[in-house]
Parts: sequence; C-alpha cells; structure tokens
Amino acid sequence: MSRTITVQIPGTERRHTLHAGIHINGEWIDLADTFAVVDPATGDEFAAVSDGRARHAMDALDAAHAAQGSWADIAPRVRADILHTVHQLLTDRAEAFTDVMVLEAGKPRTEAAGEVSLTLDFVKWLAEQAAHVHGSYARASRGDFRIITTTRPVGPALLVSPWNFPVLIPVRKAAAALAAGCTAIMKPAPQTPLTAALFMQTLVDAGLPAGVMNLVHTTRPAELSEHLMQDQRLRKVSFTGSVAVGSLMLRQSARNITSVQLELGGNGPFIVLDDADLDNAVEQAIAAKFRNAGQACVAANRIILHQAIADQFTERFVDQTRNLVVGPGYRNGVDVGPMISDSQRDATAETVESIVGEKAELLVGGKPIGGDGYFFEPTVLRMREKAPEFSSQELFAPVAPLFTVNSVDEAIEFANDTVYGLAGYLFTRDLSRAIGISERLDVGMVGVNRGIMADPAAPFGGVKTSGLGREGGHSALEEFLETKYVAITVH
Repeated sequence: MSRTITVQIPGTERRHTLHAGIHINGEWIDLADTFAVVDPATGDEFAAVSDGRARHAMDALDAAHAAQGSWADIAPRVRADILHTVHQLLTDRAEAFTDVMVLEAGKPRTEAAGEVSLTLDFVKWLAEQAAHVHGSYARASRGDFRIITTTRPVGPALLVSPWNFPVLIPVRKAAAALAAGCTAIMKPAPQTPLTAALFMQTLVDAGLPAGVMNLVHTTRPAELSEHLMQDQRLRKVSFTGSVAVGSLMLRQSARNITSVQLELGGNGPFIVLDDADLDNAVEQAIAAKFRNAGQACVAANRIILHQAIADQFTERFVDQTRNLVVGPGYRNGVDVGPMISDSQRDATAETVESIVGEKAELLVGGKPIGGDGYFFEPTVLRMREKAPEFSSQELFAPVAPLFTVNSVDEAIEFANDTVYGLAGYLFTRDLSRAIGISERLDVGMVGVNRGIMADPAAPFGGVKTSGLGREGGHSALEEFLETKYVAITVH
C-alpha cells in the first residue's frame, strides 16, 4: 500500500488526498526512490512521488499481459458501462482535477476547468463507441466464398503523455485503449504525476479489473521505454511529446514491429487574410497563442498577416496582449500562468533577446517576470525576416511573432516551410478561399476562423514530423484495434 499525500490549494480551504506511489496489478506500491513535484508558480516543492525503474515497468507489463485476454473477452457493453462510470466519477471530481492541475502544471483555473470539461467529452464519446465496433460481410470477387472482417484489440499498450495537458491527453489515450479492449501502462510526465494518480484512482473506483491499467511514474523514461519495447508482449505505443523522443521510440519499435501512434511537435501557422473578420481573428489569436502560456503543440507559432490588414491586426493584438493578466493559476482573474520550469523560461528569454533588433521589433513584453515562479511576459514581436527560430523549431512560450506577407501564395508557402505539420489556422470570410487554402496547407488539422478545434468526434494528429496516426474520432479506437479477415467457403 502506498502512502498518500494531502495538498492544499493556496488561498482556499480545499485539500485533496492523493496516492504518491505507482499502481501495478490492482495495488498501490510505495517505492524508496522518489522525486519532487514543483509548483511552477512559486518554484517550491510541494510533494514527492515514487520514482519507478525498469523492473517496475516490466512488472506492469506482466500484469497488463496477464489481464489482456480476459479484458478483451469482456462484452463491449461491460467495457462501455465501466467507462460511463468513469465519466460520472470524473464529473463528480472535476474540482479536484482542476485544483491539482492548477497546482502542478500552473494552469489558470479557467483553463484547467476547460480541460476537464473537454476530457469528460472524450470519455463519454469513447464510452459510446466501445459497444459499436463492427466488422463486415461480403462475397468474394468471384463469388465462391465469403469475406468476413472483424477486429480484435492490438494488445498491451504503453501510453506516454506530456505535462502540458495532464488530464486530457492521458485520459483520452487510456479511454481509447480500454474501449478497444486493450490493457495498458500509463507513463505520465514527471512534472504532473498527481493528476495521473487521481485518474488512476478514478479507474479503480469505477471497478476496472486489476492489471488492466497500470501506472508508473519515473524520471528515467528512456530506460523504461527501452526495456518495454524490447519485449514482444508490448504491442502498441501511444506517445505524445517531442520529435526527438518520438523518433527514438519509432526506431525502438522496429525491433518487434510494434504499432506506434505519435503526436509530436507543431509549428502552427496562423494566417489572417485581407478579408478576415479582424475582431474575431485577434480574439482567436490570443487564445491560440497564449493558452497554457503558449505551451501547446497546436499553439499559433507564426502569425502570418496579409499586408492589407497587418497594421490594424497588430494594433488590436498588442492592445489585448497588454491587458492579459499574468499570475498563479489559483488566483482569480489570471489569463496566463507560469511556464513549466525555470529552464524553459530562461531559454525563452535567450531566444527573444537574440532576435530583437536586427530580426525583430519588440512591441510588448519580452522579459521574465521577477520574483517567485517561472513567469514570462506575454510577448509580441514584429518580425523583419522569416527567422528560423520560429520556422524550424517549436516555441513552447508566450511569444507571438507577427510576419507580413504580400499575397495568399506567399502566406501558404511560408506556412508550409517547416518540418512540422500538426495544426494550422486560416481567417477569411470567403468559403471557397477557405476550402482551397485548407487543402494546400501541409498540416493534419486546419481551424477556419477559429483558434481552438479539439473535439472528441474529430481526428487529432499531424503530418511530416508532427507524427503518425490519430487520436479522437473513429480513429481513436482504430489505433488500438487490428483487422482480422476470415474466408469461408460457401457450397
């Protein structure tokens, strides 16, 4: 039995008791080795959780493998009912999930609550899909036998999630795996382990059988994944994170031809054309850029403005950026919380300092905010050139570079001039233009006249180095299923 910790939300009387151990085969296990959990709004350690090693990951795989057959054989309706129970428990515990995310991820409370709400939508969608996985029946091309196709769970899965959306990403991965009939091992980010622990307890309380879902915290993710992916019993990896780590996992998967779904980095172009509704474009740009302090893979990394509206957009955008309130997420009225770490904040400061002057004009912000925590001013730069700092790398920061182009073709060319291809955004009043440009953008998702587009009924994922496969929509379950074909002779 693992120890529990009680955390209090600053400025409130709310306290939450959480497990600090790992969870394997139905049991919470406390380990001697631990690592600290830090509040990015203060820089202070407020909890310590068990630090798993490769042997614990292998124990988790043992449990997942042992439970795979029975979980796959459970009636789809039973799996659906368990997920509906998970949905109800998540609803009942929404405030606790919101509080814990605010504390360990630094999210403003309104953003954390919004993430919980979207997570609930994903769980409900996947619960509804669990009992509706169908096959097909057809005559063979020459008519002498019948073709039956069905699906089966791919098998034990490793679910690796990042810190920036600590409930949405691990829950939608886990819910998809469970709905499809797969057992799994969750490996959350070390910055946000407590949100994952709260979700694991929710699964237990919903009646999930032992071994079906396992949780291993670790500060040695490379060690764990290397051992797990050498084992043929692991049949699926769903990873969200950096391109570098995703590329490594893809290479590791080759050993046993393990199925891999990757959601990697992004470099979102945000195109505003000359006929756009500027009030809407500015409002959506603020959301797409500064949500989660810019620390999102679908963030607007390059705001590309047609020269006809560039000055008007810039003036309005800068005014709204100046009005953003920065502070701890648990304080009322905060729009932008801290960055996740001091190293992330300092790297952002170095990047901004290196390009202001010759490459860019600083319009607002540009500096770390002194005092406690890892805060950085919401920043707007008017770019003088297409700097590689913003085209060739993902900028996880509250920094908005504005670029001006002279034509639609130039906007599209610049938008596609990156190795990334996750999300893009387009603002125009012309429907024909919107469809034509969307088809030309080398991204997996396009938001037309909107800066937020995640939905459980929609496929989420990218092209090029932004990843493989999709989460969400009907693709969510398909990622965790294999197709089986049966040929039957008919006399």
